[in-house]
Amino acid sequence: MKRMLKTLAALAASFVVFIVVARTLFPLPDIADRPVSAAIPADPQTQLGASIAGAAEEQPGLSGVMALQSGQDALASRLELAAVAEQSIDAQYYIWQDDTSGVMLLNALHQAAQRGVRVRLLLDDNGVPNMDSYMAALNAQDNFEIRLFNPSTVRSPKLLGYAFDFFRMNRRMHNKSFTVDGAAAIVGGRNIGNEYFGVGDDDFYIDMDVLAAGAVVPETVDMFDAYWNSASVIEVERIIDGQGDLAAFENRVATVLLSAEAETLLGDLQSSVDRHAKGKRPFEWTTVRLIADDPVKGQGTATLDQLMVTQLGQIIGTVENRLDLVSAYFVPGQQGTTYLSDLSDAGTEVRILTNALNTTDVLMVHAGYSKYRRELLKAGISLFELKLRGDTASEAGNQILPFGLSGASLHA
Repeated sequence: MKRMLKTLAALAASFVVFIVVARTLFPLPDIADRPVSAAIPADPQTQLGASIAGAAEEQPGLSGVMALQSGQDALASRLELAAVAEQSIDAQYYIWQDDTSGVMLLNALHQAAQRGVRVRLLLDDNGVPNMDSYMAALNAQDNFEIRLFNPSTVRSPKLLGYAFDFFRMNRRMHNKSFTVDGAAAIVGGRNIGNEYFGVGDDDFYIDMDVLAAGAVVPETVDMFDAYWNSASVIEVERIIDGQGDLAAFENRVATVLLSAEAETLLGDLQSSVDRHAKGKRPFEWTTVRLIADDPVKGQGTATLDQLMVTQLGQIIGTVENRLDLVSAYFVPGQQGTTYLSDLSDAGTEVRILTNALNTTDVLMVHAGYSKYRRELLKAGISLFELKLRGDTASEAGNQILPFGLSGASLHA
């Protein structure tokens, strides 16, 4: 027993030494003197400012929203906004893939920067695999800034950073927004990647974005600024050595744009932004609230009132008639189950949509959710699950695909 305790003590001491040495060799940059960067306000002289923001003046205090249900519409609308940008693009994402849609959108941002548009791109370091060279190259260009949320100071293998800085690196940023000229924003569930836009024949997510104008846009911009200037966010040039390989990125763009997949995609793309500009798709003007975790959560110092779940609970607490809740990863816990059941018992109609076992991409989440189903149903809650139907189920058999059995998963 004594020998075992000595061995454990020696291992613990060695691990502490490893952490100290690793943090000394791969320290986080000092950003204490970094100046604050602020968004450029909407300008009525820009095309978007004159059209979209102009309409907002007729709806004071309200937000215009337009659902982007189709993945290709969601991609096309981002590309369209980037193409008409005149002053600024502020984009924030958890995942940005090096695939057809990801490269097309990166190229759209690059082209905007070349026109003189200020581009600020905030990415979670967990969601940009093998993108260091591209990010460094674009970040070195005029008008293009890229920052990373809680980045690993070890770039290869990046996961080694978890070994000596686990608690910081285990805090990730899942926010997703795309704001142009301070006048229009796309907010929703979609990351940047083919599976989110339904590009190609691979597995995909069923997701939702909203094109927004009016009162919610400056709120979205303020939230972006709060994250952009937070202590958890570091400039690419402080994390990635060198200036990347711009020629390699441009060659990658050319290859993607010449691909059959891109040719098919570009032939099918229809943008809600374009249809709105032509008077074919109006905004729905209504009351909107934007909620997100305070960026101090990235440092592990957030209080309960700074968390999104608390703000969401405050909103749900004011529901009088009906609550419609869509969640890909719905695990209410006993407290949440009781809360929702009490709402239903008080006469509020509660409708919930989530993934079924054969559509979830995280089986452990479904295991956590399924044990509350019976209680929710007994309370009179309408519970819906996205699941396979008919021949699709028999064709899938028992093969476990990355997105459950179906090859598709709810992500909205």
